Amino acid sequence: MREVLVVLHAGRATNRRVAARVAERLAASGIRLRVLADEWAEVQNGHDLPPELRPVVVDGSPACAAETEAVIVLGGDGTLLRAADLARPAKVPLLGVNLGRVGFLAEAEQESLGEALDAVAAGKYQVEERMTVDAVVRHHGRTLDRTWALNEACVEKSTRERILEVMLEIDGRPVSGFGCDGVICSTPTGSTAYAFSAGGPLIWPQVEAMLVVPSNAHALFARPLVVSPTSEVAIEIDATGPPAVLDCDGRRIIDVPPGARVEITRGVEPVRMMRLDGQPFADRLVRKFDLPVRGWRGEPDDS
Repeated sequence: MREVLVVLHAGRATNRRVAARVAERLAASGIRLRVLADEWAEVQNGHDLPPELRPVVVDGSPACAAETEAVIVLGGDGTLLRAADLARPAKVPLLGVNLGRVGFLAEAEQESLGEALDAVAAGKYQVEERMTVDAVVRHHGRTLDRTWALNEACVEKSTRERILEVMLEIDGRPVSGFGCDGVICSTPTGSTAYAFSAGGPLIWPQVEAMLVVPSNAHALFARPLVVSPTSEVAIEIDATGPPAVLDCDGRRIIDVPPGARVEITRGVEPVRMMRLDGQPFADRLVRKFDLPVRGWRGEPDDS
């Protein structure tokens, strides 16, 4: 039997009602539902669900999406990043349904939820691989910890009182040293998130590259850099300065002591995203950022 895992932002009553409708619609299509125990308890509270709707309740461990067809995400970008922790090791795609404010990573909006579920039931979707980054923290040649990110790996100062002194290294060569609030290393997917807010460019998801953006740097040369996907980016923390933290997608935080370095490379394992309508990325930009395109005439008609 086909199975999908549903991950939900259960903190809103409207989201829980949407989840109940999704569960009933998937069951009617012959698709078995997996749900996270704590989230499903929230959905059941106050909803009279039919007795035949008996989803498989899982505990949220890294293996809970194994052998599913997809992970359907009901919420915003934060919920999708949380769901990526489950979908990535299972090598299954994510379908984001935006129930939040911007939801840039989502493929569908709440108004088109029915059409999205019909497409999943009919198998009418494509799977797109999104580049990730792997990050390793080293200190005096010893590996302290390692993690990964879909959006960005950020080396940030851990206290407000002092500026973080760093040396930026790319492909084993020093590029520039400066004081800053931090350095963001983003994927193309994450170029619309924190990196964009810090002044970085937008990168189309089909482009394979890494984006390096200093945050509030005190330097004449601290511009965003777009580097090869095969490049190795390292950020060295001054041994006499304050400590830092490595923050990946706002979900995984690792302490970085003075004198340590964070090494960032292309991720070994991508995140898979479900695409339904093949909408161009430009259209998504216009819709999500409400960009002014009135008056556009398009390509002239020679006829």
